[in-house]
Parts: sequence; C-alpha cells; structure tokens
Amino acid sequence: MDRGIKYAALPSQHRFHESTARFKGFSGPIGSGKSAALCHEAIRLSYVNAGRTGLIGSPTYPMLRDSTLTALLETLRDNDIPFDLNKADNVLVMRDTGSRILLRAVDEFERLRGTNLAWFGLDELTYTQEGAWLRLEGRLRDPKASRHCGFGVWTPKGFDWVYRKFIAHPAAGYEAIQAQPFENRFLLEQVPDFYERLRGSYDENFFRQEVLGNYLNARGGLVYRAFDRTTNVRKTEVNLGQEIVWALDFNVDPMCSVVAQVSRDGEVSVLDEIVLRRATTEQACEEFEKRFGLPRAGVVVYGDASGAAMQTTGYSDYQVIRNYFGSRMARVSYRVPKANPPVRERVSTMNARLRNAKGDARLFVDPKCVELIDDFEQVSYQENSTQIDKDKDRRRTHLSDALGYLIWQQDRNGAVGERGERLF
Repeated sequence: MDRGIKYAALPSQHRFHESTARFKGFSGPIGSGKSAALCHEAIRLSYVNAGRTGLIGSPTYPMLRDSTLTALLETLRDNDIPFDLNKADNVLVMRDTGSRILLRAVDEFERLRGTNLAWFGLDELTYTQEGAWLRLEGRLRDPKASRHCGFGVWTPKGFDWVYRKFIAHPAAGYEAIQAQPFENRFLLEQVPDFYERLRGSYDENFFRQEVLGNYLNARGGLVYRAFDRTTNVRKTEVNLGQEIVWALDFNVDPMCSVVAQVSRDGEVSVLDEIVLRRATTEQACEEFEKRFGLPRAGVVVYGDASGAAMQTTGYSDYQVIRNYFGSRMARVSYRVPKANPPVRERVSTMNARLRNAKGDARLFVDPKCVELIDDFEQVSYQENSTQIDKDKDRRRTHLSDALGYLIWQQDRNGAVGERGERLF
C-alpha cells in the first residue's frame, strides 16, 4: 500500500534513497541527516517488502535504545504510521503491512545468524565491526522479498574497513553517497552558528572529520597532536578564592593525579601533578593536603569511574577520599561519571582544549608538571591502530588519562553524534 510521509529530503538524502545498489551507504558529517536517512529508508523498505522481515542495528544496545530507536519512533509517530513495539523481544511490527523490524545491537555479531532477511540497516557503521556487516550480508536471502537491500549510515572515522569497502575499493553492488558539509539548510535556518560553535569545541582534525566529513588518517602518530610547549606550558598560580579541582587515575603503581583550577570562561590551568609509587588512595589524599591544605573555597574531585568499585578493604577509592576529607570537615564535591567516556571522545576533547580548529588554546600546564608534559609529547597510538599504546612506556598515559576525565566532564554538555547526543 502507499502512504504519504512528511520528508523534505536533502540532495544527498535523495540520492541515497534513489540508489538501487544492493548494498549502499550514506557518509556524512554531523548535521547531514544520517539518522533521518536511516529511518526513512527502513520504513520505505518495510512497505516495499510487505509482510517480510528486516533489521535495524546499532553498534551497542545503549546506542540502539537511546539514539537509533528513538529516531525511528519519532519518525513513525510524526507521520501517524501505525506500529506495535514488543520491547521484550525488540521487534517492531508495521500494522499497515505486517512487516517485522528486528531491533538489534550488533556488538556480539555471532548471534546474528539465523532468520532470513529482506533488508537490513545499520546506524553508526564506522563504530561497527566488519564481522557484523558480513553476517548480515549472509542473511540477506529472503526468497519472497521484493527488494533485497543492506545499507548503513556513518560519519567518517579514518581509512577503516567502511572506507575500504564503500569508498576506496567498492565491489560490484556497492555504492556510497557522500553528503556535503553545510548542506542541511533546515539546520542552519534553526541554528545559524551551529558549525561555528563546533569549530570552537573541536580540534582541527576532529572538526575536519566530524563537521566537514573528511576521511583522515587516524592511525599511528601522537595522541595529543595539538600540544605545543610554547603555547600550552606556562607558570600557573593558585587562586585562593576559587575551588581547586583534583582529577585521579586509580593506578596502583604509580598512583597519579593532577590538580587544577577552571576559570569562569572554562580555561583550565594545571597547577601540579601528584605521582606516587606503590601508594594507596589515602596516601594520595595525604599528599594532596600536604601541598594544598584544605582549600576554603572547596575541592571538586574528578576521575576514573572504576574508582567507584569496591576494593579488598571493603571501600571504594572514592569512599576512601570521602572518609579522609570528611574527618577533616573539608568542603569536597564529586563529579564522577557512571562509566568512563570512549577513549576517542576523551582524546578529542583534550586536543580541542589544547588547540581548537580556530587556533585557540584553553588548557595550560605549569612547567613543574614534567610527567604530564611528557605524556603530551610521547603518548602515541599502537602501530596500524587507533588504540593508545600503554605498553611502550608504563609511566606514560596515567596523568593524561586523569586530566582527560576532568576535561571530558567539563565539556560533556557539548553535542557529539548525529542527534546531538553522546554515542555511548
């Protein structure tokens, strides 16, 4: 059956929907309409393949629940398309056609074997393992389907398997539509300075990738490439009228933390570093008090989410800190996430503070923080990988990790991803 739908497709979205390739992709920067393209293509194929089964997938269940499914349900409701959602089985049934849409996280892709599919669509494909795509390719075999199609949408993330399969060396039956930056006139009408805001929030390479949709070499090389001694290292002084922030990485040897202050306009000044060999969390507290006392303006604790886990003593690292400062009647508050941010996101926010795409620096380190400066200048990725190399030098990464938790928490209100939400 035919059903009218409200959708003013952008030129790139129109080309994507018109593509007759068996396997097709939509590659674009933030704001290019990838979520809308994914949802409308899925709905269209559920009508073309009336009564058959399709699948919508995301890299993880939280992404499926919070982003992909939310976008799909909004599209269906905005267009008064009747459906039934079985949350227990994660299956959506289109009432007009009887078509079933399986809603799946694809991180454990071996579970994708089984049911024949008429079509499938994957969100955030560059965060998805190639094995998941290959498993779904093998399931695209419903003999009663009118139109077999597998598709995905993504933001570029270097020269990965998605780039090789869809852009560099596409096989027969593959096609990728690449959206242009600033193409979304509807977004610019609502938020004219949307992209300019991101220019100030992202480092240059991340801006080119996320906002301009460029494919960049994300493999190898220094992690904190935006760091420059002449810009980011300068003498810092404690402002006694301002709270002190303390960010920790709970590593047994060494126990590492950084002490900093954040100005009203968000500029971060790292005052000192604390590196203790074979130390306990209580000893780290003692060292902090030795150097900074009990600040009258208060202390704000940031750090590694794993510090909330119970230790063999029966207390978590953060409970040890609470007990220590509580016994001294100190003013201490805590800003610790339930889970650590993705490494890629944490690194990007750090690089953006060191030097953003406008050339502005908002992170400065006192020259006595020699280990942190060494981190900035030496921490690198593993060869042919986007994983940080933590084995090359066991002294490295701990201080920059600790500072990274602070910077990420400071910037976490920023928008990341197609729907202005964080990916995990």
